[in-house]
Amino acid sequence: MLYYLFEYLEQQFQFPGASLFGYITFRAAFAIILSLLISTIYGKRIIRFLLKKQMGETIRDLGLEGQQEKAGTPTMGGVIIILATLVPVLLLAKLDNIYIILLIVTTLWMGTIGFVDDYLKKFKNDKEGLKGKFKILGQVGLGLIVGLTLFFNQDVTIKEKLPVAKQQELLAENPNISHSKLFQEEVKSTKTTIPFVKDNEFDYASLITWINPSLRKYAWIIFILIAIIIVTAVSNGANLTDGIDGLAAGTSAIVVLTLGIFAWVSSNIIFSDYLNIMYIPRVEEITIYIAAFVGALIGFLWYNTYPAQVFMGDTGSLTIGGIIAVIAIAVRKEWLIPVLCGIFVAENLSVVMQVSWFKYTKRKYGEGKRIFKMSPLHHHYQKLGYHESKIVTRFWIIGILLAIISLVTLKIR
Repeated sequence: MLYYLFEYLEQQFQFPGASLFGYITFRAAFAIILSLLISTIYGKRIIRFLLKKQMGETIRDLGLEGQQEKAGTPTMGGVIIILATLVPVLLLAKLDNIYIILLIVTTLWMGTIGFVDDYLKKFKNDKEGLKGKFKILGQVGLGLIVGLTLFFNQDVTIKEKLPVAKQQELLAENPNISHSKLFQEEVKSTKTTIPFVKDNEFDYASLITWINPSLRKYAWIIFILIAIIIVTAVSNGANLTDGIDGLAAGTSAIVVLTLGIFAWVSSNIIFSDYLNIMYIPRVEEITIYIAAFVGALIGFLWYNTYPAQVFMGDTGSLTIGGIIAVIAIAVRKEWLIPVLCGIFVAENLSVVMQVSWFKYTKRKYGEGKRIFKMSPLHHHYQKLGYHESKIVTRFWIIGILLAIISLVTLKIR
């Protein structure tokens, strides 16, 4: 809203300073500061409200040190993250941008699913909360919306570079030629990026066109299925990671900030040309959303670090996972998720391995055995006697390392 206001003031009255709102970097900086202020200042009020409504967490005794001391800590703190993200976005982003619209829908969609789950646990005395099948249905529904939107919306395009011979010809004629002249026209495409590969663009349509080129018209089915899988997997991974103070919020902030760098360079034709990466028009607005989201996560950490004054609950964790998945798909870096979101992957795999091995050994030997002392993975280390603040800090360090490796893929192929 402020973007449109200052755009009007600049066009009509040349209002001093109004042109600053036309710069992505200025609006992103403004967004992160505003979200930090909202999450830290109003976060305290939201925590007091949750305590007043007796929305404290009920803790099951899992035999973990310091666990019972957390009983009564307010949950549903994900509301802080959602508000601190959406308010700066609504004020500073271009609200007619398809990527911004999609991320707002994602935030509200997953936030609602998580809120219902937390509400049922607290006020309906249902320990399971929202049934797993309904969570999956919600995640699949979001994946369907994301896939259909990104495939069919005419504003979702890419620009590919001209053939090398043509580029050389143009540069020979004019060494100072504009970078934009070295790219083809905008096109709809199902191409994405595969890390560590020299010719790192992969077309999802090729998964079926090898059978018959005429099947390209059905590529949207493949794209939507992949979007559903990614949204479901990442949101569940974030949900499982939210188990000890500060782990999910801190890890997610690292992931999202890295995706913000990818979004910024992918939307800048000069950097796209220099780095020889896919140029994605209009995706730069995601940078505003990411800045607000990172600020909200860091502000939430003010109250969520050990000992936590508030838990994000499924309201926050499911929302975080959904947002990360959609951003990754939008900037065409979803194949980086196993690396960038390595913490989420490890948490997911630890649960799958634990459950699968327990069921297998129980069926074969009559007694279930475990690979880990407890799953998800962070609880395994708690069982080994590590303090949760040490576990969180070390997971953050690993997350930073994975983020650096992900950024390195811009050049190393």
